[in-house]
Amino acid sequence: MATEVKVPTLGESVTEATVGEWLKQPGDAVEADEPIASLETDKVAVEVPSPVAGVLAEFTVELGETVEVGAVIARVEEGAEGKSADKPAAAKSDDSAAKESAKEMEKLPDEDAKGGDAPTMSPAVRRAVLEHGVDPTTIKGTGKDGRLTKEDVLAAAKSKGSGESAPAPAPSPSPAPAPSAKGERREERVKMTRMRQTIAKRLKGAQEEAALLTTFNDCDMTAVIEAREAYKDVFAKKHGIKLGFMSFFAKAAALALKDVPAVNAQIQGDEIVYHDYVDLSVAVSAPNGLVVPVVRSIDQMSFAEIELAIADFGKRAKAGELTMEDMRGGTFTISNGGVFGSLMSTPIINPPQSAVLGLHRIEDRPVAVNGEVVIRPMMYLALSYDHRIIDGREAVTALKIMKEAIEDPMRMLIDL
Repeated sequence: MATEVKVPTLGESVTEATVGEWLKQPGDAVEADEPIASLETDKVAVEVPSPVAGVLAEFTVELGETVEVGAVIARVEEGAEGKSADKPAAAKSDDSAAKESAKEMEKLPDEDAKGGDAPTMSPAVRRAVLEHGVDPTTIKGTGKDGRLTKEDVLAAAKSKGSGESAPAPAPSPSPAPAPSAKGERREERVKMTRMRQTIAKRLKGAQEEAALLTTFNDCDMTAVIEAREAYKDVFAKKHGIKLGFMSFFAKAAALALKDVPAVNAQIQGDEIVYHDYVDLSVAVSAPNGLVVPVVRSIDQMSFAEIELAIADFGKRAKAGELTMEDMRGGTFTISNGGVFGSLMSTPIINPPQSAVLGLHRIEDRPVAVNGEVVIRPMMYLALSYDHRIIDGREAVTALKIMKEAIEDPMRMLIDL
């Protein structure tokens, strides 16, 4: 008896998704609740499990097709027996075999192409496998349910290049690829993921609807750097997490938003909604684009709780494990372009929020202190805000409070 596999409820206000990846192929054995497909929504990737144990009979939609909640995407023959990923096949061990295996997997990821245990891979992981010519069947996945991550592939490629793993047998002779013609130029067309399309629409919409303005300030990081250096070892020993800069800026932002509530407010229709809490959206990189999971009630959290929450989001974002609930809400955003080397930027707000704080790289610069020129570790801060709801005086005041809290962290402990 064939059982239909339907698109599950995707989250609040999300009605459709794009079929991003098939995790199983027709003829494969599947267990009840085992993921068989990955759908890309506006915010995160959602895995679709099989409702019963059996054999995947067929797909009813195409890869890349847009599907609505409740749509049938596949059928599973309940109780039937099919190909099992637990039955090992002869593995190809040389470099050319690894590349061939990866290419075959890109086209049709069935058991024969995988040459052994069948790792499921996201598009980003597939590209990494092809680029580095590694055999994905020999890599131990660290993602959810043992799935491969891009970091797993890069680590395997590095290990292979450094000779840490056993040397592979010499590949069989094959004709060398023809060199590219001199001056040849190539183009590649890659369809935008649903998440990337949504990011583009939301950011462009923010520019068109909001009255965006950015105010800047610079911040002396000496006190925070000294505090981290003095307490990093005991902090890590007690809490099991490193003391980073983000917890300082999160606490500083919470302090400023309490004093200047307009920066933490939102426009809904013809009303302004003020919040007596701070739900902080933290921009992190994921394989399919930038995502902003929310740390809730961050104004009530300790430094350690903030660091642990942010670290968990970063890890789950890389593994593609963030959920809709993780992304819901948020009253203010912090985006740290400094980790990529940015000196200064004008971040765009994350609607319906009204402001975003941009952090940048720390750079030694000469500054005047008590009439003397000294070298200090400085960072530019940027606060972009919606001028429809936030006046310049309020934005400048909020950013000044953040700056002062970072330059004198004691202010955060005594609520000044």
